[in-house]
Amino acid sequence: MSPIISVKIRLAGLIEPGPWTVRHGFPYQPSAMAHDPVQKILAIGTQSGALRLFGRPGVECYCQHESGAAVISLQFLINEGALVSALADDSVHLWNLRQKRPAILHSLKFNRERITFVHLPFQSKWLYIGTEKGNIHIVNVESFTLSVPPPRPTHPDSRYTYDEAIHSVAWHHEGKQFICSHSDGTLTIWNIKGQGKPFQTITPHGKQPKDGKKPEPCKPILKVEYKTTRLGDPFMILSGGLSYDTVGRRPCLTVMHGKSTAVLEMDYPIVDFLTLCETPYPNDFQEPYAVVVLLEKDLVVIDLAQNGYPIFENPYPLTIHESPVTCCEYIADCPVDLIPALYSVGSRQKRQGYSKREWPISGGNWGLGTQSYPEIIITGHADGTVKFWDASAIMLQVLYKLKTAKVFEKSRNNKEDKQNTEIVDEDPFAIQIMAWCPESRILCLAGVSANVIIYRFSKQDITTEVLLEVRLQYEVNDVESPLDGGGGDRDPPTPGAASPSPQTAGPPTHPSTSSNSSDGVRDNVPCLKYATTPLKQSPGYQVELVVQLVWVSGEPPQQITSLALNSAYGLIVFGNSNGLAVVDYLQKTVLLNLGTVELYGSNDPYQRQPRSPRKTRQPSGGNGRFGGNFTDVTTKQVDVGSYYCLCDINECSASEDRCKSPTSGKLSFSVCVISVCTGALPFFAISSTVLLSVCPPRGANPLDHRDNSFSRSRSSSVTSIDKEVREAITSFHFCETFARKGDSAVAPCLFVGTSLGTVLAVALNLPPAGEQRLLQPVIVLPSGTVARLKGSILRMSFLDNTGTFLPPSFEPWYEPNATGADGEERDKARKRRPVSVSPSTSQELQESQYAVVVSEKQAKVIALPSQNCIFKHSITETSFVLRADVVQMNIGNCVACFCANGHIMALSLPGLRPLLDVNYLPLTDMRIARTFCFTNLGQAMYLTSPTEIQRITYSQETCENLQEMLGELFTPVETPEAPNRGFFKGLFGGGATSLDREELFGETQAGKASRGLAQHIPGPQGLEGMKGAASGVVADLARARIALDERGQKLGELDERTAAMLASADSFGKHAHDMMLKCKDKKWYQF
Repeated sequence: MSPIISVKIRLAGLIEPGPWTVRHGFPYQPSAMAHDPVQKILAIGTQSGALRLFGRPGVECYCQHESGAAVISLQFLINEGALVSALADDSVHLWNLRQKRPAILHSLKFNRERITFVHLPFQSKWLYIGTEKGNIHIVNVESFTLSVPPPRPTHPDSRYTYDEAIHSVAWHHEGKQFICSHSDGTLTIWNIKGQGKPFQTITPHGKQPKDGKKPEPCKPILKVEYKTTRLGDPFMILSGGLSYDTVGRRPCLTVMHGKSTAVLEMDYPIVDFLTLCETPYPNDFQEPYAVVVLLEKDLVVIDLAQNGYPIFENPYPLTIHESPVTCCEYIADCPVDLIPALYSVGSRQKRQGYSKREWPISGGNWGLGTQSYPEIIITGHADGTVKFWDASAIMLQVLYKLKTAKVFEKSRNNKEDKQNTEIVDEDPFAIQIMAWCPESRILCLAGVSANVIIYRFSKQDITTEVLLEVRLQYEVNDVESPLDGGGGDRDPPTPGAASPSPQTAGPPTHPSTSSNSSDGVRDNVPCLKYATTPLKQSPGYQVELVVQLVWVSGEPPQQITSLALNSAYGLIVFGNSNGLAVVDYLQKTVLLNLGTVELYGSNDPYQRQPRSPRKTRQPSGGNGRFGGNFTDVTTKQVDVGSYYCLCDINECSASEDRCKSPTSGKLSFSVCVISVCTGALPFFAISSTVLLSVCPPRGANPLDHRDNSFSRSRSSSVTSIDKEVREAITSFHFCETFARKGDSAVAPCLFVGTSLGTVLAVALNLPPAGEQRLLQPVIVLPSGTVARLKGSILRMSFLDNTGTFLPPSFEPWYEPNATGADGEERDKARKRRPVSVSPSTSQELQESQYAVVVSEKQAKVIALPSQNCIFKHSITETSFVLRADVVQMNIGNCVACFCANGHIMALSLPGLRPLLDVNYLPLTDMRIARTFCFTNLGQAMYLTSPTEIQRITYSQETCENLQEMLGELFTPVETPEAPNRGFFKGLFGGGATSLDREELFGETQAGKASRGLAQHIPGPQGLEGMKGAASGVVADLARARIALDERGQKLGELDERTAAMLASADSFGKHAHDMMLKCKDKKWYQF
């Protein structure tokens, strides 16, 4: 994988690469953990060779071993700003943490033995490396070279044997006892001067027999730690050891303190745990105050100082994977009042019962750089939740969590419900597509169960309930594909050509009441049942409208493939492999429901011919809103909020590919309208809807297929109708532009992109703002084809005649549930003209706009209103584009593309000149394709693992400011004083000294180790190069400050040592003088 990329757009169109990456989330597949008790930082290693370092909230760092081997052990050089990592490929690395970007200084690669364990004592320069052969190798950390260990004694001083295998060992701080954990769930305590038998045996979770026999064996105790306190009983903390009869019980951590034993259940298996203590010295009372528990998918910190052992509230963004992420959106430079608004409603969602003490991992310092614009990341999840994250600068903090599953009833898991509702095997509430308007704060979500939910943001709570339901059903003529050789002399279908036949418009209690037709086939059944009980909605995002596709004649609805909204027009549009639907969420009305063929009208380039029409059940008169026939629906004034069910056609089966012949069966659809009481806006439920559709493209993989397959059948030419006759809707864009060729004025439009590379325009005729917008109908009229490209259409955008980006118009946010004076302000806001930056309608006919269209293969710039292609660029021939966005940079715009072959490309606008082409990340699974997205100001993100978000930049300005924005892991901290050894221990000696080890392991006495045992590999740039890598004025000042602090600390230590030496000399002189006076008058024979 290429490191990082950056982009700098200049007037000449140059982009310069440079490094930057930031990773957020829980470390995927953790394997090791270490803690520096003085610096108060935590390190976690993973099975992919990644290192994640955590300090105070907002101080995080990500590093990667080049080999990618699993990290099996981590050891801090406590308060030295360094870390030792041991990998599964038998390599040991020394990391320098005294810079914002940690780097490897030295490496050792063992050739003959497998490394199993690493240990580094506090304030020691000797690193102990254990191997699978039972050898212990000594490494000098200062030079990172092997030393020859002393020969292993044939007869050790003490040998301790036990019947059960040992999993871990922990020492008492005085060094007179140690404790072992065993495979049978027992703990044995041994005295150093014992007789080879354990001093005490404990089975924490074993049942004690009454006859005094040995307790029944339990599960292995994988790790135990023994921590002492000065004023109380010691702590014994262990993982595992549960009884075998506790089947199905979750993993547990046991805390034994005095006579009490607390069993703390965890949500995931325990990888490792560490006890945080007040002192770093192992020969002093530890005074434990917390336990850090590393789980497979979580990090838990337990407070040992409070009763009940509550957990600390985790301030890190480690809950991204709380439910699997299914889609992402990244918005940079959003409104400044948006993050405070989301935080204010999200702060009410916080759980209670956390420890009241401060988060104990509090090391490091925040970066001094600032970012002038706010950023938000939105993640959609498999359980239907949506999370909003503050991603400003290089931090990530959760702001607000929305649960969409509350709108629907929970499944009772009975067989009938599953048959009726489930079109996916699991996660029926999963979010598939998101559309968000930050200015109006309107959110639109498309779910995997073919549903669309519209939310409005409110600071007040409301309660909604269902009032009304209306149903319509139509039949449409069959369609004959060109492959069937249908008669070419028939007229093409026109919108509204079918005769609608309304169903009885009585208000049934639930859409599922008509779940089975006379022949037992499911019909008019939504995939999910909405909640029939009143729904209380808290401040935040509240349901405005729900739209669902339903089963028709036993056929399931197709999943939604594209979605867009525009708050200024009050419209949403969504499409799938059959067609599209436009919904007015202000009037709660379906405006347009067409198959893709209907959008072409008589100008269909593929000459798809209809068969002879079938007889309809009941002919009915038309009432032209759209130029076709539609039926007036029973009109009833209710208070805002509606629930729609738009059915799909029966062209697809419930199998995985869901494809039948394009000529099979009749086409029909249903519309269900269920209004919800949420406000005071009357609406008229009048619908003009005709659906004519074909099957989805062959080989198209739905987004819910989470496999690694990318075998997609792509048409290399828009004329290859023999290979691909079905056309799905893949992209939308609302804009104010020229709908038809030769128009003299701009007007609201909807541009539609299809899977066959066609761009079509749909004209929108909107009533004036205010009350008329709520009463008069919106007229929607397809206006023909604008352009054709190779491959599926991915993105559309617009520029003015100077090349300036034209964002869609929007409505400013207002409080939807306001009353009194606030209600008057709300009404005024509704009457305001929407914010738009499009050219005025008085412009003369000229090339006043440019449409930018990007497909899987090409990019085109089309002049409007003439619809002439002025620039064209072939993006890739051997691959295809997965994600494309038109992004705004500081001094211009560009098209950013991510291809399936891993290339990230950038094209200038409007000229489409190549600015960047970097082979960054080869596509390895569908997760990256599903979550990769670009945003303004040169930023991008994707889900690099199921638990982690990777952010990258292609902006040179951001790269230049990055060094100052990064936090510092290492800060100068004075090492705590060593424990007082006492007079007698100092007089008679006790414990080994550093001098002892120097004589034992140093080259002077022991010599050099064999070169074949391990290979020394210096770091990429060495210490000086690593220090020089950190650039910027702030970094230089920080290094100077650290150097001064270290110099002052060393001078202080020198003064203390000098004072101690003077005191020792004075004491020695005094004792010598007393001895001289005592022996002055004695003869030699009197001694």
